[in-house]
Amino acid sequence: MTLLTDQFFDSFATSVMPTEDAETLPPEIYTSEEFYRFEKEALFYREWLCVGREEWIPASGDYFTASHANEPIIIARDREGNIQAMSAVCQHRAMLVAEGKGNARAFICPYHHWTYDLDGKLVGAPAMNKTCNFDKAKNNLPKLKVELWHGFVFVNFDPDAEALVSRLAPLEPVVANYELEKLRGPEPIVENFAWNWKVQFENNNDGYHASRLHQGLHDYIPSAKASFPEVPKGTAGYYRLNGTLHKNAAFNPTEKALFPVFPKLSEEEQNRLLFVNLPPSLSLVITNDVAIYIIMDAVSATTHKVTFGSLYMPEAMEDPLFETKAKVTSDYTNSIFAQDLHTDLLVQQGLGSKFAPRGRYSWQEDAQRQFNVWLVDRYMAEWDRRRGPAAPITKLHATS
Repeated sequence: MTLLTDQFFDSFATSVMPTEDAETLPPEIYTSEEFYRFEKEALFYREWLCVGREEWIPASGDYFTASHANEPIIIARDREGNIQAMSAVCQHRAMLVAEGKGNARAFICPYHHWTYDLDGKLVGAPAMNKTCNFDKAKNNLPKLKVELWHGFVFVNFDPDAEALVSRLAPLEPVVANYELEKLRGPEPIVENFAWNWKVQFENNNDGYHASRLHQGLHDYIPSAKASFPEVPKGTAGYYRLNGTLHKNAAFNPTEKALFPVFPKLSEEEQNRLLFVNLPPSLSLVITNDVAIYIIMDAVSATTHKVTFGSLYMPEAMEDPLFETKAKVTSDYTNSIFAQDLHTDLLVQQGLGSKFAPRGRYSWQEDAQRQFNVWLVDRYMAEWDRRRGPAAPITKLHATS
């Protein structure tokens, strides 16, 4: 029996109501492989997806590979210095033409040596001269749209997708002074986790648990100081703020910034943390000296891959004590992450139970309601596309 019915999608309406009235989304959207396949069409093949940082490919020929929803992707700097994004799947027999990262003059399929230029154009196909009606121009690597936002590289599988940066304009006033495009960091860490990508995304956004699950670890950033500004409908992301009990609070044993504070921050900004959410792939946790980025790649209904990285002022990494300070910080944040990751695993187990609820929200969980609105707006659009023009267009309250 299919999960995807009008009744199922109509039930989402209670999850986009005002926070004091709303309830969580159905547990099945976190556990069902059928729904994950639906999400591929509703979200991952239509929305802008973060794949990494621009500084990872500084020179022509530099490339790195990424994936989203099991689609292998190459991000490369071409000979003119432009960033190109393309499928990594050879158009001959589906072998991947690139792995990892590096610098290349071209992408050569290891299997049969079909050769693609840095922009994905097929420039060599050995022994294909006897193949009837073979046209190299029709066998280029499929291209993806590319945009940059504050140093982050985004791709989109939909050639007709609306531009990203213009849809993030409402976030500019809150991110501008952090100058994210100027920040630099060490090699990120990549890990695989056994829970739905939305469980991860919700935990990243959750201000409610900070003073409970992490009690004693960052009491100086209390849940009671969380706030959830609204963004205009159509914005491609949203954010939350969390006030701190002292200036320039940070995640380390001193509770204060160990690295150079971002120089343009106002007095108000130095007394809060910023959490920026660009679903379905990027969460930012930004203190006043470190910007943590979390890139999520949904692999299945119950698994996903995460790229964790940290960004600093460039001079911070030139400090002889940088590695020592970074270790102190990472050891501290890892103790917080360990609690989060264990919780995420147990939440995923709970979501598979017949007793899994559609629970109610605290006011400190308004970011979850904002996430629900973002999701449901796109879920309903895809469901209406599938039902066709004869079906009435479902209208739900939505703000983003």
